[in-house]
Amino acid sequence: MIEIRPLGHCDGVVTIPGSKSYTHRALILSSLADGESVLIHSLRCEDTEHTVQALIKFGVEVFWESDRVRVQGKGGKFKVTDDRIDVGNSGASMRFLTALAALKNGVTLLDGSERMRKRPIGELLNGLGELGVRAYSQKGDDCPPVIVESQGLKGGTVRIKGEESSQFLSSLLMVAPYALKDVSIEVTGPLASKPYVDITQDVMSAFGVEIKSQRFRSFFVKAGQRYLPQKYRIEGDASSASYFFSAAAVCKGRVKVKNLNPVTLQGDIGFLKILERMGCSVTRGKDWIEVLGKELHGIEMDMNEMPDLVPTLTVTAAFARGKTVIQNIGHLRFKESDRIHALAVELSRMGIRVIERENGLEIEGGKPHGAEIETYDDHRMAMSFAIAGLAVPGVKIKGERCVDKSFPEFWETLQKLYK
Repeated sequence: MIEIRPLGHCDGVVTIPGSKSYTHRALILSSLADGESVLIHSLRCEDTEHTVQALIKFGVEVFWESDRVRVQGKGGKFKVTDDRIDVGNSGASMRFLTALAALKNGVTLLDGSERMRKRPIGELLNGLGELGVRAYSQKGDDCPPVIVESQGLKGGTVRIKGEESSQFLSSLLMVAPYALKDVSIEVTGPLASKPYVDITQDVMSAFGVEIKSQRFRSFFVKAGQRYLPQKYRIEGDASSASYFFSAAAVCKGRVKVKNLNPVTLQGDIGFLKILERMGCSVTRGKDWIEVLGKELHGIEMDMNEMPDLVPTLTVTAAFARGKTVIQNIGHLRFKESDRIHALAVELSRMGIRVIERENGLEIEGGKPHGAEIETYDDHRMAMSFAIAGLAVPGVKIKGERCVDKSFPEFWETLQKLYK
């Protein structure tokens, strides 16, 4: 357990690590390219390490060198083995590697933590089935462990529901060029977290593969395209930056975040517009952004496209005047924790009135007090509530090392605000 010391005065500069979303996708595409790719400013954390270890089992050589990683791609020809892949608590690793396993010959078993065994993946398995791969849930409950028995991806047309996770779609898109026939994907119903699909298309394009798409409804990938090895720079992580923007907001101070692209495709950069609506002012530079915190007031917000920032917004809202209403976040019940319920419980511990809805939250801002915060082994819970501790005394974070999942240097970076 770690106790957060309140900041007397908030005026800091921090540098954030590379984007987890970009690092994950670049690792997958580098493994499929034929030759060596170098990924500069990659994020090395528990999640990306799970992906790397799986790629090594697939016969791909991967070398970490400080904040860059060299990947010796195999051109889509993976080692013929019967593997057991452990993805821990990494949803992206589970989804992306399940699709990647469809390209190798043999049987692959993919498993993870107890929480991972409760996270649905049936929609992706059905999609792979329509493309000619036998992929199924070992227990028949549409959750991991997952078994993929494959002789390669045949291709064709697939319909997929998009409301649970955009990662199912991203997984299929990334492996689609290596199918025997063209792949057409039709998304039925609403698509959650659309900006992550933009990121997938962006990285695929940088590695030389084009997708034809129509407004997130349908996607077409021509067979026979190949990823080309790249020297690829990974931009800073907008989700990680959000905690430091929130620090400026709740402390009514100033924080400058370096290594961040102000016009990034990462949907989480939208948090800045939310803070502006709540009363903060934002200055954007070439590769930095600064937030100046002022008196905060509550807002209404649809957070479907920024699900990872719901914890950050919820904690920020606790310090705002009036009510904040967060809507359209039902898919958060299937994250590292049931985030809707977890946020309601932990904010209540701090004396804040919260109403938990089936797919949303209502937070009555006020004067939070210190409390011991349960993190549910969820990195975003730990980092969000740590920010509350900068503004009020007595905030203690249990299981603080769960931040290793996405931001191992979080606590060291937070210390920089005290200087």
